[in-house]
Amino acid sequence: MKNFYIIANEDKQNTSWTVKRMVEYLSLKGASCKVHESREEEEGRRPEAGFKYTDPADVPAGTECVITLGGDGTLIQAARDLAGLDIPILGINLGTLGYLTQGTRQDVPEILETLLTDHYTLEKRLMLKGRMESVDGKAFEAIALNEIVVTRKDSMKVAKLSISVNGRFFSSYTANGVILSTPTGSTAYNLSAGGPIAAPNCRIMILTSICSHTLNMRSIVLSADDTVRIEILDGGEGEQVAVFDGDTAVDMSRGDVIEISRSSVETTMVKLNDESFLDNLRNKMAGI
Repeated sequence: MKNFYIIANEDKQNTSWTVKRMVEYLSLKGASCKVHESREEEEGRRPEAGFKYTDPADVPAGTECVITLGGDGTLIQAARDLAGLDIPILGINLGTLGYLTQGTRQDVPEILETLLTDHYTLEKRLMLKGRMESVDGKAFEAIALNEIVVTRKDSMKVAKLSISVNGRFFSSYTANGVILSTPTGSTAYNLSAGGPIAAPNCRIMILTSICSHTLNMRSIVLSADDTVRIEILDGGEGEQVAVFDGDTAVDMSRGDVIEISRSSVETTMVKLNDESFLDNLRNKMAGI
């Protein structure tokens, strides 16, 4: 790899210093590098543009790798914004845990040298597509790398939901909500809600309830080829919400439906070392 695009979370400590260090190193090695210019004043104001933080049109043609500086959230948002470009993504952690990132700012020279000398592998990560249709005919669609959550805005109240899989009724849920997670997202909200951990190369979706009021409501592992339909059974206007990767949200009301299935696009992640998923999991868990 010789052509890079850097997306930096400016809220993290010493971000500017890390970016400067990376640009200098890549320039010294004869590689090209463009740094994403933050447009915070525009964030959340251009939903019709198809991105929230990073405009795909700003990524130069021929870019071979997108490097994110921040945490898992920075990487996930970049994956969603740039999903159609099919460019491998690598995350450098400037935060705390970072399940998806490949190192910290101290590892920058080693990481860049590994990329420049092509000593890496690529992993495909499944993404979800959710399409919400309201009773008044409005529609909303977005994708997620980690999970899509349907829940009540008021966490002290329960949601009543009807779940169908591939057009067949499965069950009614009385809970704070439900999570439909990818294997990548299995170590995020799904794990906190008591769901199983899945290796990232699995082709599955995980349905997990949030604080269920039914004692026997366990997580369900579904095929990545399944389609899950969630209908809101009660509540006032806009009392429920569908949330994509903890970031993008759309209000839902009684009678509204969201269908969730495998997205036609995937995220390609750069893996730098031979550490297995289980090794990485053990090391991250030990640090909690």
